[in-house]
Amino acid sequence: MKKSIGAKSLAYPTPAWLVGTYDMFGKANVMTAAWGGICCSDPPCIAVSLRKATYSYANIMEKEAFTISIPSEDYVKETDYFGIASGKDVDKIEKMGLTPVKSDVVYAPYVEEFPIVLECKLIQSFELGLHTQFIGEIVDIKADESVLDEKGNPSIEKIRPIIYSPERSYYGLGEFLGKAFSIGMEGIEK
Repeated sequence: MKKSIGAKSLAYPTPAWLVGTYDMFGKANVMTAAWGGICCSDPPCIAVSLRKATYSYANIMEKEAFTISIPSEDYVKETDYFGIASGKDVDKIEKMGLTPVKSDVVYAPYVEEFPIVLECKLIQSFELGLHTQFIGEIVDIKADESVLDEKGNPSIEKIRPIIYSPERSYYGLGEFLGKAFSIGMEGIEK
């Protein structure tokens, strides 16, 4: 029997992403965000929701661009810090000893040390209550060669992305369970 636990912002898994923006002075900033995901295939788009109170919110509204850096498990401390400190008060990237890189396709920075970056132009935003959802068209994806498989695609096992739990915890990914669009057909008579 299932027990009601009420209405909460709870879904599994949620990402631990770094949203990269430039502020009004051209200073690179990143913030950790967990409320997001792919929202369209054609054109390829990603959604991320931020509170108006964040420094990144104003940066996205002004510049109409952002990046999503996907950190590996090796950077869990930095990822957490980027969600604690504010870019108004401190240069978070410098403080963590990481390297900001200016995207060559949108006006937004990304973190060099993180293996995957999605470069996005803002195509829509709308208020949802406490958060505003930003929809970004993915203009390009940059990937470290070290995380690509033999076909040139990003390998989740090599990326080792961080998963955020709404109970305020970080996790790594589990084991491989099966091939999508295939395992569901095993054992089914045709």
